[in-house]
Amino acid sequence: MFRPLLTLTGGLIATLAVTAAQAVPLSKEDLSVAEVLRDRALESSDAYSIVESLTVEVGPRRAGTEGDRRAVAWAQEKMKALGFDRVYTEQIDVQRWHRGHAHAEVVAPYPQPLVVTSLGYGAATPGGGLTAEIVEFADVEALQKAPTRKVKGKIAFINKRMERARTGEGYGPAVQGRSQGMRAAAEKGAAALLLRSVGTDHDRFAHTGMMSIDGVENPIPALALSAPDANLLEAMLERGKPVRVKLDTHNERLPDGPSFNVIGEITGREKPQEVMIIGAHLDSWDEGTGALDDGAGVAIVMETARLIAELPQRPRRTLRVVLYGAEEIGLVGAKQYVDAHRDELDDIIAVSESDFGAGKIWRFDTRLPESKFDIADQMMQLLAPLGIERGNNESHGGPDSSVFVAQGVPAFGLYQDGSDYFDYHHTPNDTLDKVDPEKLKQNVAAWVVMSFLAAEMEGDLGRVPTEH
Repeated sequence: MFRPLLTLTGGLIATLAVTAAQAVPLSKEDLSVAEVLRDRALESSDAYSIVESLTVEVGPRRAGTEGDRRAVAWAQEKMKALGFDRVYTEQIDVQRWHRGHAHAEVVAPYPQPLVVTSLGYGAATPGGGLTAEIVEFADVEALQKAPTRKVKGKIAFINKRMERARTGEGYGPAVQGRSQGMRAAAEKGAAALLLRSVGTDHDRFAHTGMMSIDGVENPIPALALSAPDANLLEAMLERGKPVRVKLDTHNERLPDGPSFNVIGEITGREKPQEVMIIGAHLDSWDEGTGALDDGAGVAIVMETARLIAELPQRPRRTLRVVLYGAEEIGLVGAKQYVDAHRDELDDIIAVSESDFGAGKIWRFDTRLPESKFDIADQMMQLLAPLGIERGNNESHGGPDSSVFVAQGVPAFGLYQDGSDYFDYHHTPNDTLDKVDPEKLKQNVAAWVVMSFLAAEMEGDLGRVPTEH
């Protein structure tokens, strides 16, 4: 159980800081420095300048592409310019894929075009395309349970709507169709897969994203429909006549190749071997410019480190910013990072990641031993005035951070309001104009409090039992 949330301001913060310093690892001086950092972040527009630079000067950066290579070079140069003590890369191996054209149209009984996009690493249609009848399923589970005779030779249409939520919790149930749909359809001999986009918008943009492809012996074309076009197909099918659709796509699997995690450090003054890792992912899908996913996260953690680097002295431990490569295709950079650094995991005191857009942070979660809750309580003294409430102790710290948490590394989670995040996620509409500079400042203010205090505190956070 966590202590009730208090909204703390001014003198009350100082009073509680003095009391806390007598018993817990964060001193009055630590909290005072963190408060100064927080207030500086609220006045600085530098984070917005960073995400603007990334989206304008690099743009889309899907793993293994030329855009990805430009992003790696950009990140190194930017970290050096921001005053990081050490900047370096670590190579990772990625599967590569070329996206070609994707066209779809209803040919009968009501001919008209459809707005689609190929799902990540999807197969091409035969030359000239393919035409087949649509068969509709409420979700991927229904497709998996369907008899093969119902699916064979047809285009399987998964028509699962995603529910909107501030937490983004509707994503998990809906994304199963994208992840497992092509596999299920291929196993039943379908000609192709159409998927209602995993998103919460009503715009005529289709949402791309990665599928489960490993071990699929007979991959088939797989495309996402915009929500209005999924509605259109649904309405056609309700009229009781067979609906036939033509698909024409050209995609190509390429040989595996390199990408990189880009890493920058603010070196600790007393315990440089002990590390607080804050991260984001550098890659993006190729439809938009990756401003929300995850350009904003890149800017937040880089600006956090810049503010800490400007202090008169370095924090007690090293603050390490990891910009993970190839997150979008399966947390590849994070997984390979953990594999390469297994002998050093005990030196990582905690992890956290910013990868949920640029909405205001409203909740602070942790994954700590119960004996360390007092540290989170002290952090809350400075987070509460930002409108942030105390959450639970079940955080995984973000998608890439979850790979570390699975090894027992503690985590912090600063959760943004994601009410509209999935309106733009993996679409051409993920662009810089969706980033609110004022909300971005509040993000950095929260991140700099959490990151500095974690790097500066006395003692450590121990280990968290792993889930089995």
